[in-house]
Amino acid sequence: MDALEKQIEETIDRALEEDLGRGDVTTDALIESTMQGNADFLVKAEGVLAGIDVARRVFQKIDSGIEMRVLIADGSPIKPGDIAASLRGRLASILKGERTALNFLQRLSGIASMTAQYVSAVRGLPVKILDTRKTTPGLRLLEKYAVKTGRGQNHRLNLADGILIKDNHLEALYHQGLNLKDAVFRARQNSPVNLRVEVETKTIEEVAQAIDAGADIIMLDNMSTDMMTQAVRIINHRAQVEASGNITLDNVRQVAETGVDFISVGSLTHSVKALDISLEFEKK
Repeated sequence: MDALEKQIEETIDRALEEDLGRGDVTTDALIESTMQGNADFLVKAEGVLAGIDVARRVFQKIDSGIEMRVLIADGSPIKPGDIAASLRGRLASILKGERTALNFLQRLSGIASMTAQYVSAVRGLPVKILDTRKTTPGLRLLEKYAVKTGRGQNHRLNLADGILIKDNHLEALYHQGLNLKDAVFRARQNSPVNLRVEVETKTIEEVAQAIDAGADIIMLDNMSTDMMTQAVRIINHRAQVEASGNITLDNVRQVAETGVDFISVGSLTHSVKALDISLEFEKK
């Protein structure tokens, strides 16, 4: 079982424990355990689907007798009125898994949908849209999966994935009399081989220092587009360039036109709106 599969299983278990607790007292009081029924995942907003298999696993954990027929695959565009999947089985079991399944499906689809909007906004330009580590605690692998489903790319999965020297790292080193160049040298000397070194910069002066230090990637943090354009020109392909901070759908193309290689967008995961999807039961 790989890391994603393991997290899906563990996360679903935690989510069901959180929601079901000691049981669904309403369903147990009202619905006969043998009653059968059908239900559909009804899409109510335009976007990109993500998490349909996670939703299926939720129901399988509750009741292996539930049959779920997936009609739309993850990564597919969806629109109001679409049926993403259909369920058949014991009504009580479907009711018990409804909210947990929807929570996953709505959030992951929201992330995939927003990512797709950013990717579309920079279409035709040689730039990649990245996520960040600003994810929901415990859901990082799933949320980064949703970003990829929306045709974005993943930045670092965790702190072991790459070296990113940020302002707080530098501030700590400045107190020891070390500068940015010293920081890059120390990072290369003390870290595992083959890890690229990225440096966060806020000014043109820091960009010049990062170039001189031999950084592999230079992050332009919260810079104006004019300053980004100047920085890209100064870097002149001696390092890859990432733009970060206050990136929105309104300005992402303008940022991309500065010539940066990557644009990281924290809002893909930290402030995304869940996509409107409901579970509708077949009416008699």
